[in-house]
Amino acid sequence: MRPMITVESLTRAYGGFTAVDDVSFIARPGRVTGFLGPNGAGKSTTMRVMVGLTEPTSGRATILGRRFAELPNPAREVGVLLDASAQHAGRTGREILRIAALTMGLPSTRVDEMLALVGLTEEEAGRRVRHYSLGMRQRLGIATALLGDPEVLILDEPANGLDPAGIRWMRDLLRGFADDGGTVLLSSHLLHEIEVIADDLVVIGHGRIVAEGTKDALLASGETLVRADDLAALARALDAVGLEATAAGDALLVAAEPADVGRTAYAAGIAVTELRAADGARLEEMFLELTASTQRDGLGNDLADHSDEGQAA
Repeated sequence: MRPMITVESLTRAYGGFTAVDDVSFIARPGRVTGFLGPNGAGKSTTMRVMVGLTEPTSGRATILGRRFAELPNPAREVGVLLDASAQHAGRTGREILRIAALTMGLPSTRVDEMLALVGLTEEEAGRRVRHYSLGMRQRLGIATALLGDPEVLILDEPANGLDPAGIRWMRDLLRGFADDGGTVLLSSHLLHEIEVIADDLVVIGHGRIVAEGTKDALLASGETLVRADDLAALARALDAVGLEATAAGDALLVAAEPADVGRTAYAAGIAVTELRAADGARLEEMFLELTASTQRDGLGNDLADHSDEGQAA
């Protein structure tokens, strides 16, 4: 399965400030890739380079095997939403979609299909964008991104301004797009939503990749939970073979694979009543641990405020 998005040794510097520093990762078809990092980490800069809005200092980013500018009809192949507030405030939602459809060579019927898909009513579509809420602008941005029936979606904070029902709608829409074979690269500060929807994760801090892989692999704890008739005896047996165990209620958490724990218990003649891989970490815990040294202000502000990238954008 070839990657649809490939970022190779990408660097972008602004004077003496390096916003993106030797970044490499891929996004594959049929999967949602979550792109995470604190404010100012380089997420938006990376995405802007990917879609041709910012030139890299070195390295490259390709989509469908080509640089964005080399795609014959980019909007028919890549749907992009980087800033929902950047839409022309004096035009109506329908006008924005109609102009985009004309540019892509699409029939006007496609506009009606997209308005229905994102849940914008006829009255809302006829309203000028300056009178839209942020959530409505996000829906219009998603409609524009999907208008050309692309194979790839690149979305920066698409759930901003959406209410809980809207976030659920967005999650189902993107999951369905990926399940149909599409590729989604999704940046968001809503870590729970990323944890629910993402298949793969890329974590960036201070412009460098600090973790990359499948969500399951990155969130796996690497520990074993074990229960036994005689926990004290089991703890002594584990300690004797150099396996570290800590109490977890009526169980032990062991920094080892289940097979190693099971063999130790068997050798010591201790009956085990439960033996399994421990539950993995939550995404928020992993994110904070990996990016602790890259947080700029307070943790709460970094996760909740999306002034994103500042000079790096």
